[in-house]
Amino acid sequence: MSVFSSSYLLFFFLVFLFVYVRLSTSEINPIVSFDQNYHNTWGFQHFYPTNNGTEVQLSIDQYSGSGFMSKHAYGSGLFAMKIKIPKKDSLGIITALYLTSLQNNEPFGNHYEVDFEFLGGHGMPYTLQTNVFAKDSGGREERINLWFDPTADFHTYKLLWNRHHIVFYVDKIPIRVFENNTRIGVNYPSQAMSIVGSLWSDTTWASHGQPINWTEAPFVAYFQGFNINGCLENININTDHSECNSIKSTHYWWNGPRYMLESPTHKEALQYDDENQIIILRRHEQHSAQDDDKNIK
Repeated sequence: MSVFSSSYLLFFFLVFLFVYVRLSTSEINPIVSFDQNYHNTWGFQHFYPTNNGTEVQLSIDQYSGSGFMSKHAYGSGLFAMKIKIPKKDSLGIITALYLTSLQNNEPFGNHYEVDFEFLGGHGMPYTLQTNVFAKDSGGREERINLWFDPTADFHTYKLLWNRHHIVFYVDKIPIRVFENNTRIGVNYPSQAMSIVGSLWSDTTWASHGQPINWTEAPFVAYFQGFNINGCLENININTDHSECNSIKSTHYWWNGPRYMLESPTHKEALQYDDENQIIILRRHEQHSAQDDDKNIK
């Protein structure tokens, strides 16, 4: 074989290797088992790993729900998971995926948190609520009606968190952006956070005071995709996150230029058009420092 042919093959092998590694780090890896990165934290009798640990099921009845948490905390990342929420008459049954600076059994208070919360329902459309806690009590809830049935199949939900913004994705579609406006006094998540999945119930804000139909229990939620694309940090140590916010490191590709440009400007909208159904999200995070202070308990 000629030197030219060998170089040619080597070039294409390196290109293939680069593409393979890039895709494997940016997409959900179905081979990673739950136990590699997560552990069950409560509701142990309502937690069921299946398919060799590549899927877990959480169930809830009138006695208990269940939840899990990542074994480590992270200072930035693109966190994704595939979820199928409970069927049946599930109003008041909340399926959650979120980042939190609180550890298991730690008292609730001023902390950092980024939430996906599915509020259940009597059928289509199903409501997805997002929220951001930034060293305060939150108060930044936004809700959208999903344009598909989240009980029928798995869909991918992602949280991009870097020093520029937090972006909430549903099946690669950005549905909300929370920008880092600390320069004008707005709080922004800046402490290491863990990843949490849970299934629980609420009969106040989630169900609008309506009772839960427990005759339909148990309700079951399904989770897949347990690899984690995040910058590992120690949640017990306060740092400036300089490494996790690096835009030069190839290890932390979610900080790079590609993920700096996905936020709209202050007056633009995120728009999605699918089979004549248009979702327009025009709300933008423009809380003043005074507004943030009102949320602090």
